[in-house]
Amino acid sequence: MGASLLSPGRGAGAAGRRWWVLLAPLLPALLLVRPAGALVEGLYCGTRDCYEVLGVSRSAGKAEIARAYRQLARRYHPDRYRPQPGDEGPGRTPQSAEEAFLLVATAYETLKDEETRKDYDYMLDHPEEYYSHYYHYYSRRLAPKVDVRVVILVSVCAISVFQFFSWWNSYNKAISYLATVPKYRIQATEIAKQQGLLKKAKEKGKNKKSKEEIRDEEENIIKNIIKSKIDIKGGYQKPQICDLLLFQIILAPFHLCSYIVWYCRWIYNFNIKGKEYGEEERLYIIRKSMKMSKSQFDSLEEHQKETFLKRELWIKENYEVYKQEQEEELKKKLANDPRWKRYRRWMKNEGPGRLTFVDD
Repeated sequence: MGASLLSPGRGAGAAGRRWWVLLAPLLPALLLVRPAGALVEGLYCGTRDCYEVLGVSRSAGKAEIARAYRQLARRYHPDRYRPQPGDEGPGRTPQSAEEAFLLVATAYETLKDEETRKDYDYMLDHPEEYYSHYYHYYSRRLAPKVDVRVVILVSVCAISVFQFFSWWNSYNKAISYLATVPKYRIQATEIAKQQGLLKKAKEKGKNKKSKEEIRDEEENIIKNIIKSKIDIKGGYQKPQICDLLLFQIILAPFHLCSYIVWYCRWIYNFNIKGKEYGEEERLYIIRKSMKMSKSQFDSLEEHQKETFLKRELWIKENYEVYKQEQEEELKKKLANDPRWKRYRRWMKNEGPGRLTFVDD
């Protein structure tokens, strides 16, 4: 009798435990599920339907939505609203009129834009996609008002303009300095005399020039001759439009394709077919070994490049010998330099870590 009374209890407990084991993995998912509701607080018009706020249907066009907004905006504007006896609705007081005006403005901002209205209609039709609606809503609200591409383009143009005027200023400073160097100034003056540019015909009347004007004109003539005759390289060279950042970005695909073609030809001619290097290729290998940029290498004198070619520095072993010689020569120069000797004597006798008191 006792056994018969206990057996049903054991069966019920075992069945309950089995159901608990099956439902346990589903509890986190059940806790995360929100009740489906299209209108939620914090999105668009909150718990109010934006179409109902404006008093229009979902099929209303832009003109109808704008007309309804203007009517409601005039009615609930806080500066113009005057409550009347028996007036019912959201604008019964100035405070509630302001809230109604903001709600109308929010509804209009939501429905006037096609993309935002599309997201809102999708939210009304698919209330179960709660987190997706939040994402689309805030991604549009927090998105930058100005196109990022426009910002990048304006920034690049501004940098290019600054870059051009900075380079041009450096170039003019270099020309002004060269005009003060006797070697270049004498040569430019001789060329100007040969071309008859420095003949100062005495002009009478209104066109007569003062001494300062004549001196400035002569200075400009000398500077122009220096500009035309001398080739400045490096950081003070004449600015070129193609070197600006904007044009470098525009020409980047062309440069990339050119480099790929050049690299493939290099591999084919010298690695596969085993051709000998030409002068241009030898200088390129030497420049890469010296870790110099193209502008730095081009600024070297021609006799230096000829020395590199004579010593066959494109060969790695020859370049290592040349590098060692340059380091030894630099050490000798530093050893014979009086300033370097004083510095070493100071480091030996006193040094930066010694505290001394000098009477004199």
